[in-house]
Amino acid sequence: MNAIPLSQSQRAVQIRQTLEDLKNSSADIEAAALISIDGLMIDAVMPHGMDEDRIGAMSAALLSLGERTARELGRGRLERVLVQGEHGYVIMTAAGEEAVLTILTRAEVKLGLAFLDIKRAAQVLGRTL
Repeated sequence: MNAIPLSQSQRAVQIRQTLEDLKNSSADIEAAALISIDGLMIDAVMPHGMDEDRIGAMSAALLSLGERTARELGRGRLERVLVQGEHGYVIMTAAGEEAVLTILTRAEVKLGLAFLDIKRAAQVLGRTL
């Protein structure tokens, strides 16, 4: 049985809800953004003051570099890019073929649980797009 395609507004609502659910799944998740592979922000749930354009451009660049690195060093298909900083993590993963899911977390995050929540959200978002 084929699923009925979602309208643009229905997709936007589902994307927003998935990002909000992901952000609310842990107090350690500070922001969640869905970005096109071109670096354009599709939607984001993040605190005021974060530069969406900068996050979009850096996410696209890092994911592209990560994919190339994994391929050229024989590591197989890229699962995620993880950047660890003094104040937390930036976690990026593909959400379908055309988007990147970027998450910003606190340093205290339980990475295993975050990875599981991120993977589930990325699957939902990939199907939504």
